[in-house]
Amino acid sequence: MRWLRTYRLLVVAAFRAEFQYRSNLLINIIGGLFYQGVGLAFIWSVLERFGTIGGWGLDEIALLYGMRLMAHSLWVVPGNQLIFVDDVIVEGEYDRYLVRPAPPLVQLLGRRLRLSALGDLIGGVALLAIALNQAPVDWSPAAVAFLVLAILGGALVEGALHLAASGLAFKMKRTMPIKLAIDMVFNDFGNYPLKIFGPAARFGLTFLFPLAFVAYLPVTMLLNREEELAVPSWLGWGAPAAGVPLLYAAYRFWVWQSTYYESSGH
Repeated sequence: MRWLRTYRLLVVAAFRAEFQYRSNLLINIIGGLFYQGVGLAFIWSVLERFGTIGGWGLDEIALLYGMRLMAHSLWVVPGNQLIFVDDVIVEGEYDRYLVRPAPPLVQLLGRRLRLSALGDLIGGVALLAIALNQAPVDWSPAAVAFLVLAILGGALVEGALHLAASGLAFKMKRTMPIKLAIDMVFNDFGNYPLKIFGPAARFGLTFLFPLAFVAYLPVTMLLNREEELAVPSWLGWGAPAAGVPLLYAAYRFWVWQSTYYESSGH
C-alpha cells in the first residue's frame, strides 16, 4: 500500500505537468486516434473487397480490434515510461531511484504520464462500444464478466512483454528495437483472426509470443468459434488468466536484470 501511495503521488504530479501544455496534449491525442483510425480503415477496405477475413465479418473483426486496442491502452497509459527506460539508464537518472525510499520500478512508472496515449483509450472504448452492439454475442452477465477479465488480462500480457524487454536495458542499454518489434507484431497480427495464418505462425503467436491470449482466444470463445482453434477450448476460456503469471515472471526478470546495473559514472 505504501508503494501504491507513492505511485499515486508521482502520477498526480506528472498529470499536472502534462496539462501545462494542453494544446500539445490535444494534438497528440488526436494523432493517436488518427493512427488507430487508419488501421481500422485498412481492415474495412479489405472487408469491402473480400467480404470476410478468414470467415470473420466486419462486426466480429471490430470486436477483436476493439478488445486488442482496449488492452493496449490499459497498459500503455500507466506503463508508457517503460518505453524510455533506455535513456533513464544511459543518462544516469536511475542512480537517483536507488537512493530514494521507493522501489525503482515504481519511480520509473511515475516519472511522467503520457496522456497522449488516451487517444488509444478513447478509440478503443468507442470501437468496442460499437462492436458490443453489433457482434453476434449473447451478452449475458457471464459473457460481460469474461470480456472485462479478458481485456484486463490482455493488458497484463502486453505489459509483461514490454517489462521483460525493458529489463534487458540493464545489460544491452538500448532496447528500443525490441520494443518496436513487439509493437509491430501486435499491430500487424493482433487485429486479425489467427486462423488466416499458417500452423507455424499460429503456434508461434500463441506459445512463443503470447499474442493470441490478448484478444483472439477470448473473442473466439465469445463468438462460439471454438472449432477453428488449434488449441483446446479450455485454453481459450482460461486466456484472461494468462497475464498474471506472465507479468509476475516479467517482474522477476526485471529484478534479476537490475542487479547488472552499472552507473553511468563507472
